[in-house]
Amino acid sequence: MNTLRQAVQDYLSLRRSLGFKLLEAGKGLLDFVTFMERHRASYITKALALAWAQQPVNVQPAHWAQRLTFVRGFARHHSATDPRTQIPPLGLLPFRPKRARPYLYSDDEIRSLLRAALDMPCRYEFGRLRPWTYHCLFGLLSVSGLRLGEARSLELQDVDLKMALLTIRDSKFGKSRLVPLHASTCKVLANYIARRKRHWEGRPVSSYLFVSSQGNRLDGGEIHRTFYAVSRQIGLRGISDSHGPRLHDMRHRFATNTLVTWYRSNQDPECLLPILSAYLGHVHVADTQWYLSSSPELMREAMGRLEHRWEDQS
Repeated sequence: MNTLRQAVQDYLSLRRSLGFKLLEAGKGLLDFVTFMERHRASYITKALALAWAQQPVNVQPAHWAQRLTFVRGFARHHSATDPRTQIPPLGLLPFRPKRARPYLYSDDEIRSLLRAALDMPCRYEFGRLRPWTYHCLFGLLSVSGLRLGEARSLELQDVDLKMALLTIRDSKFGKSRLVPLHASTCKVLANYIARRKRHWEGRPVSSYLFVSSQGNRLDGGEIHRTFYAVSRQIGLRGISDSHGPRLHDMRHRFATNTLVTWYRSNQDPECLLPILSAYLGHVHVADTQWYLSSSPELMREAMGRLEHRWEDQS
């Protein structure tokens, strides 16, 4: 049984060396090995993999399917050295993934959100920078297509205003990339950085671009709570709503607006889509295509071009 545990550790080490973080998969596979040890099983069978995957009760079927996916990936790898290994087939725990329907912000809604962030009250002197921090953070998310985690992880050294570039380091899937900025965005960032420097002058503060009132990296939960409060204030969410527009939807908005702009400037979105995919940090172009599936404006542009082609051929 030590052989199977060692095989899991070797598998995780190999995948992580290729850039995969495997946080949940790592925990799951180690738990799976413990499960196998309790059953005194020396090789993977479909029955044991299924039994382990369905252990948690009161969870969505998607959670069971995800656990089985962890085992399936490892089993494929391990079968090369242990032919007794049974690989759980696809569809063994079928489910329909439920992805949140994206909300496409209007320009007016973004402007209202940024004004409301800037108007947040400050009761203490050490919190004077907070409105500017959230104003700049929300604004950057709306125009850059960054993931929230990527924006939170930006450090001052990652912001090159002379070259108008952000360096996104070790983001999702362990990838790094450069994100170009518009001159207007650079102006806002320069203003914020100058305010940040004055606010923290003579006091210790972390190197992160966006910091809390204590000088630490902004907490993800606090960002969401602030966003929900401001959203309710401007009417994007009802007072008691637990669901509504999300910060991540700004990424959808950026992707959609980019393609609409390409259509209207008579460029070829199909050829340019891989560029947008790389800009967003996606591994597969299909991930970018899903972002674009819920925009009536984009569909109108696509249909308009298609109708124009039909007219030319008739």
